[in-house]
Amino acid sequence: MRSSRVVVVTGASGGVGRAVARELGARGDSVALIARGTTGLAAAAVDVGAAGGAGVVYPADVSSYEEVRQAAEGVERDLGPIDVWMNVAFSSVFAPFSEVTPEEFERTTAVTYLGYVWGTKVALDLMRPRGKGVVIQAGSALAYRGIPLQSAYCGAKHAIKGFTESVRTELMAEDSGVRVCMVQLPALNTPQFDWVLSRLRRHPQPVAPIFQPEVAARALVHAADHPERREYWVGSSTALTLLGQRFAPGLVDRYLARTGKSSQVATDKPPTGVANLWEPADEEHDYGAHGSFDDRSHAHSAQLWLSQHRGPVLVTLGAAAAGALAARALRR
Repeated sequence: MRSSRVVVVTGASGGVGRAVARELGARGDSVALIARGTTGLAAAAVDVGAAGGAGVVYPADVSSYEEVRQAAEGVERDLGPIDVWMNVAFSSVFAPFSEVTPEEFERTTAVTYLGYVWGTKVALDLMRPRGKGVVIQAGSALAYRGIPLQSAYCGAKHAIKGFTESVRTELMAEDSGVRVCMVQLPALNTPQFDWVLSRLRRHPQPVAPIFQPEVAARALVHAADHPERREYWVGSSTALTLLGQRFAPGLVDRYLARTGKSSQVATDKPPTGVANLWEPADEEHDYGAHGSFDDRSHAHSAQLWLSQHRGPVLVTLGAAAAGALAARALRR
């Protein structure tokens, strides 16, 4: 029987972080919830408790190393040694690069990139002396492939990938028992598109196909259970994007130049006027895990299942191929 763990989740008040918290609660884990919005955090703690776990709130801005460090110290004091640290928190700006101010770009980088750096540093400072622990980075297909209107976010996700690879090799060099794993996620139906700072004339939307945040949550929790893999890809769209970028990046450039902007604008929704870049959007209002695209979002991913079970799948395919070859030989 699996014993409960102490798991830290940043960005836990809404979106993927909120869905992850619920998933962990259903497993009976003790979940430390880090974010800025106190109303969203309080609701997340209720969700974890209702699911069967224990959720404890630690308000912090992940762009501040000191706030993250103090939160981690509180977690270890209240709940015990941290087994898993999940970096999920981010913020961004939807706009052409020419319309993003230096202050906005810097703030996005501080939250979305340095938030992962500080979370990882604090986690490793606690885990490395113990020789065990797991750090999970919630990534994106955009860690490999930049798209229009999201220069700050794409830049941060690319940076997280390079940073994570560097840290992973350092841990391997010292033969550490601590594992670091990155999970590259697809377009998701989260409040990101309701509360991100946007200069678009219409409501921003994820690029289809869109998946529900629970798909991402299951992938992140699975990665925490199986961190021996360096990276997981979630969703067929992520796999196709990463493969396209690997083999035909110029073709992808031209495709996105034609379709990248229009595919990120919802013609049937006006802008919300909400922005969480500088202040939390869920300080007084709980947004939950889902955004406003439930009607067009997928609750499951066949590609994720195949990725999680690729060992048995490869064995089965190998056995089937061997059987076919044997049958063919007997017919001769």
